[in-house]
Amino acid sequence: MTTLEKAKLWLTDSFDQETKNTVQNWIDTGSDELEDSFYKELEFGTGGMRGIMGVGTNRLNKYTLGQATQGLANYLHSQFPGEEMKVAIAYDVRHNSKEFGKMCADVLTANGIKVLLFKQHRPTPELSFTVRDKKCNAGIVLTASHNPPEYNGYKVYWNDGAQIVPPQDGAIIKEVHSVKFDEIKFNGNDDLIEWIGEEQDQVYIDACMKNSLYQDIGRDNLNIVFTSIHGTTYTTVPQALEKAGFKKVVLVREQMIPSGNFPTVESPNPEEPAALEMALDLARITNGDIVIGTDPDGDRLGIAVRNLEGELQLLNGNQCNTILTYYILDQWQKAGRITGKEFIGSTIVTSDIFYDIAKKFGVDCKVGLTGFKWIGKMIRDFEGKEKFVCGGEESFGFMTGDFVRDKDSCGSILLACEIAAVCKAQGKTMYQYMIEIYEDLGMYYEGLVNVVKKGRTGAAEINQMMSDFRNNPVKELAGSKVIEIKDFQEQTSLNLADNQKSVMDDIPKSNVLSYYTEDGTKVCIRPSGTEPKIKFYVSVKDTVISEDDFEKKLIEAEDKIQRIKADLKL
Repeated sequence: MTTLEKAKLWLTDSFDQETKNTVQNWIDTGSDELEDSFYKELEFGTGGMRGIMGVGTNRLNKYTLGQATQGLANYLHSQFPGEEMKVAIAYDVRHNSKEFGKMCADVLTANGIKVLLFKQHRPTPELSFTVRDKKCNAGIVLTASHNPPEYNGYKVYWNDGAQIVPPQDGAIIKEVHSVKFDEIKFNGNDDLIEWIGEEQDQVYIDACMKNSLYQDIGRDNLNIVFTSIHGTTYTTVPQALEKAGFKKVVLVREQMIPSGNFPTVESPNPEEPAALEMALDLARITNGDIVIGTDPDGDRLGIAVRNLEGELQLLNGNQCNTILTYYILDQWQKAGRITGKEFIGSTIVTSDIFYDIAKKFGVDCKVGLTGFKWIGKMIRDFEGKEKFVCGGEESFGFMTGDFVRDKDSCGSILLACEIAAVCKAQGKTMYQYMIEIYEDLGMYYEGLVNVVKKGRTGAAEINQMMSDFRNNPVKELAGSKVIEIKDFQEQTSLNLADNQKSVMDDIPKSNVLSYYTEDGTKVCIRPSGTEPKIKFYVSVKDTVISEDDFEKKLIEAEDKIQRIKADLKL
């Protein structure tokens, strides 16, 4: 079906007059919007279905979300025939999120499914927790994570509290694609809606404390600066810190106001130093020991701590997760909780230091594709056989325990603040604790390059770039010879020493390439599943002898990453 033919379907009586007027105007004027809005259907990527809000099959709107929810309802009826079903729904601060949440609830209740609907914005991890806590059959959260304000999104969780993965996601998507727009049941039944809110926050916060805290040392002497960056965690994190006994918490008041415009930042992404600038400024005035910010749906967190010069410095995602993972396993080991049947979770684009941490403490490190849904799948696959301890990925996400089956900033913040408090009580900083870990295991340092390619032509350019890196691989990176290429789409590993290929069928197919060099450098290349960009994850390795040696090694690592970028022509 051509783009124009797909667009004309939106001129029928299944659509409201405003939608029909917009489509007709695009057709009459030959607008480029028609092509971008209808050339494809939104797909489920690493973080669910995410896109720009507006009219069309390639946009987030009442009809694409209604179609997805009707398809989910149909699938639920096929999986739980004759049962009374429940679905929990949460939404973040983005434009239309609350309205979209109620609309999804209406579609489900119109299909005879009970809905637990949050009264106001709530973080994504609280939704994941609630699905399990309330024994729901599924969950939905309306969020576009850290994307720009014009975006929104839709994530689906199954009854274990984790996001859907293959083959289940494929089965649901098949149901979604089979739904015609005139088959969507929009006339809901409010009698089937149970409104939830503050009482559920307390249950969730208690679970975060139980799974994230180990030592009650120095909590009343740690200076914390926190910002929700206009997102959902204003509802949970300040309460959690207070309840855990952290007495000195300063909030960035201007950014604790929920807003889909994110008025004080260019991007509400805690991976970006600029997103935490107001918090950093406040910490400089208030002598903050640690600065923490979360993204709009409250699953990612950014952390800044005092470096060796006493200046506040933003840690990258791998550094944060290294500190948190090492500390947790150290506490488990000291408590005699490690039996050899425990594991931590990571992803193929995350630092390889997690293999080293796992080996040190005698646990397994399981690695999956990008996205926390794969760590959730690990927990499900090994439930009752191996104990999940914690997991993280480079994109500023971490989870403590399995009570939440997605990255969780609240539990991670409690843990990070405990570590910072313990370090301060010992006369050192969290940054120095990180250096001690590198002295023990070796230093890994990472850089990320995002190449943005928008629209249909951009998607074609990204495909061509992946094809070029696949068919004409780089032979050397920063002077070190490439010795292995892993192609996760072909599920093969090519050893360049003997030109032999081996099969990698333990991880599902995905359009990702990884290069490995003789000196331990790793470069992963993958198109984003949620944004119009291709990502290059660069990791280099070195040894650190002492704290005095660290800054020199850091400068060398940063220089090496720049040389690698040049070799990749980025």
